[in-house]
Amino acid sequence: MSEHPPRRALLVVDVQPTFCEGGALPVEGGDAVARAIARYAAAHRDRYALVVTTQDWHVDPGAHFAVPPAEPDFVDTWPPHGVAGTPEAELHPALADLRPDARVRKGAYAAAYSGFEGTDADGRDLARILTEAGVDAVDVVGIAESHCVRATALDAHAAGWPTRVLTDLTVPVSPEQGAWARAEMSTAGVALLRSDT
Repeated sequence: MSEHPPRRALLVVDVQPTFCEGGALPVEGGDAVARAIARYAAAHRDRYALVVTTQDWHVDPGAHFAVPPAEPDFVDTWPPHGVAGTPEAELHPALADLRPDARVRKGAYAAAYSGFEGTDADGRDLARILTEAGVDAVDVVGIAESHCVRATALDAHAAGWPTRVLTDLTVPVSPEQGAWARAEMSTAGVALLRSDT
């Protein structure tokens, strides 16, 4: 008896101008990754039962924001970014044609790195969205590999979904933090592979 291929979801994590060149908390290579994700999703939509985007959508996240004169430590506190309702918090313009099946926003009133900490407009969290769609495996892409991609992938794996991170469709805050994140994800059992394999 042959096995059916998994019903796979593509999780597009925090691909927003706020994390790209010129944004409040830019990651070098963010714009290029946004365009690469758009191309990949357009070419391979038939591989996925579900496409979900996540967005930082901060209203008043408390200590997550270092408001002047406080200085951010870039570990627990950050410059204001992903402010709800601003153009920087919207999906990157490269994703204009993505047409996701669900949109999850996170971090309104607290720090939130994982997409599993957010909800859609109907109040459904990411785990419920995936479960209701019958998803049994996930691919994770987006920004930044060392932070929100890592947290989302680890949570997906911990919740029981076989999880892959497509390494050429994400970018870390720094090479060192990227290496640390990849080691942690790999040790946890998250698969790391290129999108063209």
